[in-house]
Amino acid sequence: MHDLNLIMTVTGGFVAALCFGYLAHRIGLSSIVGFLLAGIAVGPYTPGFVADRHMAEQFAEIGVILLMFGVGLQFHFKELLEVRRAAVPGALGQSAVATLLSAAVAIGLGWSWPAAIIFGLAVSVASTVVLLRVLVDNNELHTPAGHIAVGWLVVEDLLTVFLLVILPVLFGPQASGGSLPAAVGLALVKIALLIVVTFWGGGKVIPRILEHVAETHSRELFTLTVLVLALGIAVASAKFFGVSMALGAFLAGMVVKQSDFSFRAATEALPMRDAFAVLFFVSVGMLFDPAHLMQQPGLVLTVLAIIVIGKPLAAVVIMSALGYAPRVALSVAFALAQIGEFSFILASVGRDLGVLEQSGANTLVAAAIISISLNPLLYRTIPFLERQTKGTRLWQWLEARSRPDYAGARVEGATFTSSDRAIVVGYGPTGKTLARLLTENGIEPFVVEMNLHTVRQLQQEGIGALYGDVTLKETLEAAGIEQAVALVLTSAGMQGEEEVIRLARQLNPQLRILARTSYLRDMPTLYRAGANAVFSGEGEIALNMTEHMLRGLGATDEQIDRQRDRVRAELATVGR
Repeated sequence: MHDLNLIMTVTGGFVAALCFGYLAHRIGLSSIVGFLLAGIAVGPYTPGFVADRHMAEQFAEIGVILLMFGVGLQFHFKELLEVRRAAVPGALGQSAVATLLSAAVAIGLGWSWPAAIIFGLAVSVASTVVLLRVLVDNNELHTPAGHIAVGWLVVEDLLTVFLLVILPVLFGPQASGGSLPAAVGLALVKIALLIVVTFWGGGKVIPRILEHVAETHSRELFTLTVLVLALGIAVASAKFFGVSMALGAFLAGMVVKQSDFSFRAATEALPMRDAFAVLFFVSVGMLFDPAHLMQQPGLVLTVLAIIVIGKPLAAVVIMSALGYAPRVALSVAFALAQIGEFSFILASVGRDLGVLEQSGANTLVAAAIISISLNPLLYRTIPFLERQTKGTRLWQWLEARSRPDYAGARVEGATFTSSDRAIVVGYGPTGKTLARLLTENGIEPFVVEMNLHTVRQLQQEGIGALYGDVTLKETLEAAGIEQAVALVLTSAGMQGEEEVIRLARQLNPQLRILARTSYLRDMPTLYRAGANAVFSGEGEIALNMTEHMLRGLGATDEQIDRQRDRVRAELATVGR
């Protein structure tokens, strides 16, 4: 019976998440809204199927660990340093304002001050997933505002990691007046020891483990290894150092990030992380009682006002005080006008400590659903607000005193110096020759290869190279597929070649795609997938043998060229 409950909970959660997530996506909302609504649908407060909340929360724990591992994998000190002038004071200042406003509301309702503080902290944290989605949808990710917003979130992520460690010390059973300083000091010592052990020991051991597993060329083993590292370090952190598993997972992600396997780990472990993250959002939705909206509508609306008015206003004031242009300030402020996954993580810590009551959790879920739904619409009002206020004295004064827009440029995964560039998949004899010829003709090759030694050697030689699986969308994007003029698949018989062509064509419709296959019979399939030209081993051998034979018989260059063109035309007809 227990096994049946487990299967029903997982199946019911995934089915509901699929249905509601798809509907949310179709109407232009974030999938997170759909996942939260799915949790409400399978929760105890709505009719129909009721999932086992205890089991869902256990899966949610794994979701939190993998989410934090993913944050560590994507953590960029460089991003933070580039925009530290705005991101550090901005994130800390805005978080303080949102926390104080929300805590004041909670204390006014008679909540305890620990509950008010945790509630306020949860309201202050924006969703990374939602922010990135909004920036990408509006082509703002690689603008000054996009860079600052991402750096802002990096600071919030760091703050959240620290809070996950310190909150149990402040509000846990051991938190008493006299022993509190000692408890905080002991916690900080444990954190320091964990960081030293993880980065010093893990930095030596983890890359070796990943390298040995990568040499097996088994995607399943590599993905399993990444999951074992994430979960193992998280559990060991809690077991031996007494800190949160979330911190251990975050540190594990940072260690893997420093290795040559960071990109592959991020892409290949992504499906498993997303699956458990879905269950995390479903479990959060299960805690929500829809009747709470009728019982305390004023609290929900007040918190929502803090999120969509108070937080953006604080961000605009801070950005303007730092000398940024009004347009940049508005873009950053509106992108952060929502709450999401880290809010729920902090709320779950509050519940585990027995501090935050059900009313607080219900309010956070309701505010998250509404703010995430409104966020894309709010962001699209920026041009309208700009037009309405651009002629005012305030706007002109802010424009006049603003410093030049942030000029840093960042391209994920690859850095290019040439206006024309081609992505070369595979660096065997064909790929090596092709890369050399491209370079000689002013086209910059960027190599995607699954041989780590080759990638390291190319990088040492100054050639752009990425260790990753080209069948994954993230690999193509990191290689710069959207800016490339060509994609060349140099390996014959590559697994998933047809899917790679389709995916590349979706990401860049103007891309010229050249593919290689061993047999003539495979050419039509690759052409239908979207290849511009397909070269067959059988056809090229026949062509070269014919050319050699004609030269031996004394044929002129004109005759050879004519025969070559005829054979190529016939091969093209076979391929089509």
